[in-house]
Amino acid sequence: MNKGDFENRSNRPRGKRRFILKTAESSSRWVGTLPQTKSRYKVVAIGGTFDVFHRGHEQLVSKAFEFGERVLIGVTSDSYVRKLRKSHPVQRYALRVSRLRHFLRERRWSSRATIAPLRDPYGPAARRNDLEALVITPDTLSNALKLNQLRRGSGLRVLKIHMIPMSKTKDGRTISSTRIRRGEIDREGRVLRKK
Repeated sequence: MNKGDFENRSNRPRGKRRFILKTAESSSRWVGTLPQTKSRYKVVAIGGTFDVFHRGHEQLVSKAFEFGERVLIGVTSDSYVRKLRKSHPVQRYALRVSRLRHFLRERRWSSRATIAPLRDPYGPAARRNDLEALVITPDTLSNALKLNQLRRGSGLRVLKIHMIPMSKTKDGRTISSTRIRRGEIDREGRVLRKK
């Protein structure tokens, strides 16, 4: 990580709460600020595979709509999934997007969302000049920082990064599509059997 990837706490605007990132090295870094008012960004972005759509995905998408008037949702394409060489099968892009669209319709967010295929880690977020922020989970921080480096190099604004925690199950472990596929948990994160 470069020093420029994080804003200095002493430069933090007054009237905003600190957003602290605890890294694996147990050091704290200030990633961004959470507005105390209801003011939102015009456009925020999120991305993921969204395989076996579950409560963790719902929480990420919901948080993005709290921050943004409009949300760009990048969904990993089938060709990019193959390049990632995941250790388990992944649902087809059309099915993953269909389940995501269903969730958006249930929440009445469809008109505020744009879904785009991700053919690389950054997708349209590396090129769009209307984006203002990213909503991420800890496992995507490195890609978010690299995305900002790409944007900076292209003369685009650096995006604010807002990290939300990974969703946990009752056993304290992360909700994941892999655990659902193994039959350990359900889509809501309820433990079905011990590992």
